[in-house]
Amino acid sequence: MPGGKHVLGKMNQQRVFGTAKVGDRGQIVIPKEARELFGIKPGDTLLILGEAETGLIVSRPEVLNNLANEILNNVKKED
Repeated sequence: MPGGKHVLGKMNQQRVFGTAKVGDRGQIVIPKEARELFGIKPGDTLLILGEAETGLIVSRPEVLNNLANEILNNVKKED
């Protein structure tokens, strides 16, 4: 899918990059467009989160760290 498909009318925020087939060793290939957009390079570490009903999320670990910091900062402000 060249250019990614816009989802829910949100231009350039949410995209469908295609599909990935799981290999014999459980590996997947992240589509080239997604790797380029998110700056993912060989050797990078990605965080895999999952929930039985909704599926998997693949993210950079620092995204969760940034979210945790934001939540903690908001909690401190409320005290």
